Amino acid sequence: MQAAVITFPGSNCDRDAAVVLEAVTGRPPAMIWHRDTNLPKLDLIVVPGGFTYGDYLRVGAMAAHSPIMREVVELAKKGVAVFGICNGFQILCETGLLPGTLMRNADRNFVCRDVHLRVETSDSIYTRKYNAGSVTRVPVAHGEGNYFADQDTLDRLDGEGQVAFRYVDTYGAETKAANPNGSQRNIAGIFDKSRRILGMMPHPERLADEKVGGTDGRAMFESLLEALS
Repeated sequence: MQAAVITFPGSNCDRDAAVVLEAVTGRPPAMIWHRDTNLPKLDLIVVPGGFTYGDYLRVGAMAAHSPIMREVVELAKKGVAVFGICNGFQILCETGLLPGTLMRNADRNFVCRDVHLRVETSDSIYTRKYNAGSVTRVPVAHGEGNYFADQDTLDRLDGEGQVAFRYVDTYGAETKAANPNGSQRNIAGIFDKSRRILGMMPHPERLADEKVGGTDGRAMFESLLEALS
């Protein structure tokens, strides 16, 4: 599996993603600068977390217009898998590859802690090594992770199985206390219709090695390796 990680001014999780990808696949991903205009032949593109351009305008808005994102959008339309994490999720929404938007956290505070996620489906290239309904622990670190979409869009995401993860308690129940940012319907991550594009606010790359406290996020990268190799 050949992967690439996009780096923008302000990215701070590009190396985290690269380290996990190399550990799982055995080969380093291509590191692509935001001003590049061409991508090599790829199986997976990771749009990592960070604070692109400081996110001073609107989260992900400026990064969505970086030269490389035009190529990412074109390849995504051709079926290349695209994985947006945290700020990367925001960028994918800004490009239109995923519906909805990410707003300020409901309590207006930056949140940085572990959360619990319920895996809504195992029928995707990202989640095939998880069991549907299982609960996993993954860190979050964001100030604008409050997922918002109109009710028709939310109904469609639910009805067509495009919700990938929801914030839950340790027992798998959707509760207000388990939701760190106020996201509608406790949504933590969504797919596009093909389920080859995934955007999620939590950081699986930050919990993929026992040395950093756990491996709950590693299965996501192992799923990708199995599906795309």
